[in-house]
Formats: sequence, structure tokens, C-alpha cells
Amino acid sequence: MMTTVFLDYGTFNSGLDVNPIRQKTEKLTIHEFTQPAEVISRAQHAEIIITNKVVLDAETLAKLPKLKLICVAATGTNNIDLAAAKQRQIEVCHAKDYAGPPIAQYVFAQLFKRFQNIEQHNANVASGKWSTSQAFCLHDQPINELAGKTFGILGYGHIGQAVAKAARAFDMKVLIAERPDSHTVREDRVSFNDMLANADVVSLHCPSTPATQGLINSARLAQMKPSSILINTARGDLIDNNALANALRTQQLSYAILDVLDQEPPPSSHPLVAGFVSGDIPNLAITGHIAWASQQAQQRILNIVAANIAGFNTGKLINKVN
Repeated sequence: MMTTVFLDYGTFNSGLDVNPIRQKTEKLTIHEFTQPAEVISRAQHAEIIITNKVVLDAETLAKLPKLKLICVAATGTNNIDLAAAKQRQIEVCHAKDYAGPPIAQYVFAQLFKRFQNIEQHNANVASGKWSTSQAFCLHDQPINELAGKTFGILGYGHIGQAVAKAARAFDMKVLIAERPDSHTVREDRVSFNDMLANADVVSLHCPSTPATQGLINSARLAQMKPSSILINTARGDLIDNNALANALRTQQLSYAILDVLDQEPPPSSHPLVAGFVSGDIPNLAITGHIAWASQQAQQRILNIVAANIAGFNTGKLINKVN
């Protein structure tokens, strides 16, 4: 049982249960947010740090001699200097396999909005248009079916599989893309280029790596059908912002749905945010990195953190990344 500090609990919603973590630690101190200059003073006596997005670089780790375990309350660990942690014999573990259901739900909530035009049809009744209609039904905006459409997925881990399951439930044809840099194509997959060319919906679920940063650029967007939809719930830097903005403005791409951007939170001058807010890019939807964040998924993360700490206490660490 060790002294633990949670540096940025404010990245989670209120109303969650932290008792599973508290029960695995001798003392748990919770901070809503922690600025870079505050990390050392807040964590200098901690043996365990829990962080979602607070950066723990080599310089910071060198000033935390008591630290034995870092629990990342997320899947991505790019805010941790893993090599420096390993050198100092600091274990690092993360949370994984918690976000499949909410992200699948988000993807299809956005697609339903696009294909069903449900907001407009609700507004038609609220505005009185249906009451003055000559016909028993008020068509107004067209409704299109997901069934029969082709759904392309890049990244077939826990989340990609959950999204594919939902797509198949709506009778969509699912194409699982092989890694873009792969020279072979596995039996149950198609090449990345073939997926781009044939999919009506392209959904990104791969990590950000040197090989995937800027992956969706002008050339890749040109491979996609003009009627297709691009969805990104993975990492913002997978997409070339200016290339996507241009493709949407010129109708080279029908629509884009983004829950992540390369800067978070983004400045108001961000090329995609500015176009979305001004209405200059009307065929774009942006949300603030919330696709993962159902109450249930957030609680699963906290439970996983507690399990990681319990494993460390018993010498059986799970979800280790370094």
C-alpha cells in the first residue's frame, strides 16, 4: 500500500467512484488539474502517480526519487518518457479495452444524424410545418439507409472490432484495411488503398506513430469516393488539416466527422475549427474528444487503474507498457 497522487482527475466527469483506487492505496491525493510547474511539488512524496494527460518527461522523473509506478488513466502513453522511466526502474502501466462500446455508439450516432436528418425532421414538427402539410408525411430532407453501404476500418483492435460489429448489425459491408506500409495483405483484410477507394465510410481507429502521422493527406483523400464520409475518433495528427479542409470545401469529400484534432484543446484559428464554427465548411462535424467518454467507460478506466495498482502491490503488474 503506497502513497498515491492523481494529477488530473478533472479530465473525468464528476459522479464517478474512486473508491476502488482509494482501497488499493495507503493515501490518495486528488488534484483536478496540475500545471507543469506544479508536478514536482505535488508528486515529490508519491510512490504512485496517476495521470491522464499530465506530461512526465525525463527531467521531471529525475526529480521524483520516491516514484515507483505511473498509472496512465488512458490508453496512449505519449505523455510519459518511457525510456527514462525504465532507466529509473519506474513501472508504467495504462488502461486499455474500455472504449469500444462508447466509440461505436458515437460513430453511429453521428452517421444516424447524417443519414436520417433527424434533427431537421424534429424541427419540422416544432416549427409547425407538419401541421400545415398537405400530405400525411412531411418528407423535406431525404433519408438514406446504412444497409448496403461499405464501411472501411483502419485499426482493428478493441475499438475497431466494436465498430465493425455495429456496422455489420446494420447490414453494412465491412472492409478491414491492412496496415498502410504492409507489403502483404492478410486473408481477412484488404489493402489500405483498396479500402479507401471502395468505402462509403472510412473510420480511423489506429494509433499515432511516425508511420501514421499525416496519413490522410491530399493524395489519400483523392483516392476516396466524393460521396464518402471520413470519421476520426483515434488521433488528430493522422489527418493533414489543410488537405481535409480543402477536400471538404471543394466537395472532393462529402462529409467528415472528427472527435479528435492535432491540438487539444484547439485554438479558434485551427483551420478545421475555424471553418466549422464560421459555417465555411458546412459538411464537417467536430466534437471535443468525447467519443470515449461514457460514464461507464470512465468508470472502467478507474477500475483498471485500481487493478493495475493492485497488481503492482502483489508483484503481478498488468497492462505494463515499459
